[in-house]
Amino acid sequence: MTTDSIEATERLNAVRETMGRAARLTGRTAADITLIAVSKTQEAAAIRPLIAAGQRSFGENRVQEAQGKWPELRAETPDIALHLVGQLQSNKAADAVALFDVIHSLDRPSLLTALAKAMDAAGKRIPCFIQVNIGAEEQKGGCAIADTPALLRAARDADLPVAGLMCVPPADVEPAPYFALLAKMAREEGVDRLSMGMSGDFETAIMLGATDIRVGTALFGERPAPARSLPGSGRGMIRNSRAT
Repeated sequence: MTTDSIEATERLNAVRETMGRAARLTGRTAADITLIAVSKTQEAAAIRPLIAAGQRSFGENRVQEAQGKWPELRAETPDIALHLVGQLQSNKAADAVALFDVIHSLDRPSLLTALAKAMDAAGKRIPCFIQVNIGAEEQKGGCAIADTPALLRAARDADLPVAGLMCVPPADVEPAPYFALLAKMAREEGVDRLSMGMSGDFETAIMLGATDIRVGTALFGERPAPARSLPGSGRGMIRNSRAT
């Protein structure tokens, strides 16, 4: 095994062990939780070791980025399940339906209409999570809490398979109350799955009912810092020295 393969296996095993500990507290096992390895910004060379270690569910934030790397990776490993975990523009609905197996970011009627049209044209139905803006943050996507029941009804009326609810709690605050609120909403609306929890809080999310967790850093390591402008230049970019 290469060094990359060993590191990927160790990280995957560590995450699965933590998943197992948290799941047991709710009478479940790690096998009851879908671990989605969030591979956004990761190149194929960084993803392959995790696939070789046995990981099969992956998440991407952007349709265009996923189109550039996943057709080849899926040709190599056909049983990959690909999840769209980032915001989706309505004009990308057809591309998303063609590429992804699950969509976690249905958050508005216009997107619902676009997805239903794209699924009708493709002759298939893809499970969708309704993303809830659980912290009522203006800068984040997601359906308002008060509007979620209506969007859920509209999705069912349009014959879109609603897998469950998804959220991203506000940063730098205790996430447990937000996870608990999403779980309460799911019970009230009669949906079974909860897409919640990331590298820093997935253990808490599992203990509060998460069925799908979206983990990036804990599996791939810290992402490189984004490129930044040269001071005073007004143009041009300089790449952080840690970037790969």
